[in-house]
Amino acid sequence: MEALRRRIETQVMSLTGLALGQLDLESPKGDPGLFGPQSISWQVHGDFPSMLVGGISALMLQVLHPLALAGVWDHSNFRQDLLGRLRRTSQFISGTTFGSTRDAEWLIDKVRTIHLQVVGTAADGRPYAASDPDLLTWVHVAEVSSFLAAHLRYRNPQLSRADQDAYYNEIALIAERLGARNVPRSCQQIEDYLQAMRPQLQCDARSLEVVAILLEAPAPSRLAEPVGKLMLHAGIELLPAWGRDLLGLHQGRLRQRMIRLGIERTAPLLRWAMRDGSAHRARRRMGIE
Repeated sequence: MEALRRRIETQVMSLTGLALGQLDLESPKGDPGLFGPQSISWQVHGDFPSMLVGGISALMLQVLHPLALAGVWDHSNFRQDLLGRLRRTSQFISGTTFGSTRDAEWLIDKVRTIHLQVVGTAADGRPYAASDPDLLTWVHVAEVSSFLAAHLRYRNPQLSRADQDAYYNEIALIAERLGARNVPRSCQQIEDYLQAMRPQLQCDARSLEVVAILLEAPAPSRLAEPVGKLMLHAGIELLPAWGRDLLGLHQGRLRQRMIRLGIERTAPLLRWAMRDGSAHRARRRMGIE
């Protein structure tokens, strides 16, 4: 069983930002970082299975915004290096959540610098910039609302509304440090924001190509292939109904129930295997593991 655990953990870790080897989440000792172990952000972001499902869903949601899609399409090498993009995104999320204060601030400064270079003209003729405060807010809300939705579905459905509000209030710090404005800080504000954004969202051929690339992405091994496919379809299932409708990704109720059951049976295995993830290392830094 130990050999199986190590094999699963090695493959899972290869998908995360830890594979880049740039952060030491165990140092300096006692540094709580931007949030600390008592935060709801540590709780929500500390569960790998739900974060992976939420991250997949978030990316599909993000590409429904024409300007966000243009930035990804024009300036990202996701078509050639999807795994690299996954690792870099994972590094930013885990590093700003669980990293030391110094490393979290380094990651934020790094991304702000990259954003300044991401400019262009969208397919509809509008100029875009990744540093646009309103666009940053959209990307943030798509991410954190998906992370929390996945957490509630697959990790802790009993998380109170007050704690959900606390999560949004805490994690808004990252968006604001990146330059976002008018960042929603509660469940109601998130719901109102998404409703207000819907008229601006659309699906075109490039949106569908991004989704197709995700769905056709190769797994790191034959062992991981069925789990990877399950996670991808769980990401689709997690989308709000209007998001699935825009993308034309329809799932029947029976299929949705089977996907949820599959994640509920697979997630405990992944949690059992993961003993040296970002959250574990951060807890060791704080002397609580």
